[in-house]
Amino acid sequence: MPMPHSNQKVLIIKHGAFGDIVQADGAFRDIRAYHPQAEITLLTTPPFRRLMSRSPHIDRIIADVRPSFWKIRDWLALASTMRAEQFTHIYDLQKSDRSDLYRRLFFRSAHWNGRKPGYQPPSAVSGYITQLTDAGIPAPHSDKPDVSWMADDARAILAEGAVRRPYVALIPGCSAKHPQKRWPYYAELAQALISLGYDVVTAPGPDEIELCKRIPGHTLLGPNGFLNWFELAGVLKDACFVVGNDTGPSHVASCLDKPGLALFGPHTSAARTGICRGEFGAIEVANLAELSVQTVLDAILRKLPAQENSV
Repeated sequence: MPMPHSNQKVLIIKHGAFGDIVQADGAFRDIRAYHPQAEITLLTTPPFRRLMSRSPHIDRIIADVRPSFWKIRDWLALASTMRAEQFTHIYDLQKSDRSDLYRRLFFRSAHWNGRKPGYQPPSAVSGYITQLTDAGIPAPHSDKPDVSWMADDARAILAEGAVRRPYVALIPGCSAKHPQKRWPYYAELAQALISLGYDVVTAPGPDEIELCKRIPGHTLLGPNGFLNWFELAGVLKDACFVVGNDTGPSHVASCLDKPGLALFGPHTSAARTGICRGEFGAIEVANLAELSVQTVLDAILRKLPAQENSV
């Protein structure tokens, strides 16, 4: 049953990364449903402050710079903030050594909800479900994240780029720290789709612009040089299909209930990431360089709609 008390102050800890924040949307929703009258605050890292300020399940954001252990002044400031808030309930969805340290330092008197010691869930999403249900909290939405609240109206961006519908969105990049996650044949895939009459768009982040400019189709850069999260979500929401690497924007597409495909090499499994849901699936191979364009194209063509050829 929901906990109706309006004097509850709930803190959710979720630092990131981008895809992990997106995947946690369903758990945020379930926590909100259980504490309908409480003030819910999210402790996250500064890059996600603006993004999560739009979430309908969160009331306030506290940005955590995650200070290094030797930065005593930063630790004292964080301690002062956390203790002054007097949170009554803490939900640790980060489940890291840092968040456990926060529990011991700052939240000894609060009701703490975290992962059981030693438990390693098969995916983050299944971990949220277990964590909440073990505490007696219904979790009907934790495996159904829905980030439609992220998506801005992309019609102006698409019109400026002269994009025709139906179009396929490609996500050829990923974190620069994990180049092994990048499938190397997006240019060839784009050309094959264009030859079949489909428009192709990419919406690169700041460090992916040159990569995307080498891919046939439309590179959507937006008024600020590249699309922000909300503009990107709008472009993905209007796509007829999304193909991407194991990266945050692919998780956004999955959580927008889009038909799509994520391409995985040996770095991790699709099941571990929890990216497959609805019509969003995955191809997993031992070596991404050996995954052929034809294999990916065949998987896409089974789900592509007929061309409407409308702007």
